[in-house]
Amino acid sequence: MQHTFTRWFLTAIFILCSFTAIASQAQNAEALKARYFDAARAGNIELLSAFYEAGVNANVADEKGYTALILAAYHGHQKAVTYLIDTAHADTCQEDNKGNTALMGAIFKGHLTVAKQLMFADCNVDAQNQQGQTALMFASLFDRQELVQELIASGANPQHTDLSGNTVADIALSQGNYALAQALTNSKKQPSTAK
Repeated sequence: MQHTFTRWFLTAIFILCSFTAIASQAQNAEALKARYFDAARAGNIELLSAFYEAGVNANVADEKGYTALILAAYHGHQKAVTYLIDTAHADTCQEDNKGNTALMGAIFKGHLTVAKQLMFADCNVDAQNQQGQTALMFASLFDRQELVQELIASGANPQHTDLSGNTVADIALSQGNYALAQALTNSKKQPSTAK
């Protein structure tokens, strides 16, 4: 009887230790993942490089769908964006959980140099987030007039309508950007609507 109890007790201890080790590994993995995304937010190329050399996929995303490229672009780290695109081969078109791209994030935060860098990526210039908004709409919303012109020159549709029925000009007008709204209204590109 005592031998059976001892065996059962040792088995229970072994199982408990196994679960503890698994939980510890999961915590370590989450801590490493957090450090990875923090490195992208900080533009820490040295740490990002160490992660990639260790085999981390350049397109892994956090719980919000943010990739290292989206985070680096959003925080305006041009050199980190260059590293992620050129060396780590990050997908410049990858969207977060709401359909926003790295380009949209850079425009939103006003990082024009990073936005211009991402405009030349091989992505649909009229890619839409879940609300049917495009990078041009973000540029119009935040009065990034230089980017508006460059996006249109790159093929962005100034007559696009989002899922709420707003055109690019409507968005400019809502922010008091009357001259931009007029220029967009007069633009000759064909109307398109969000899908």
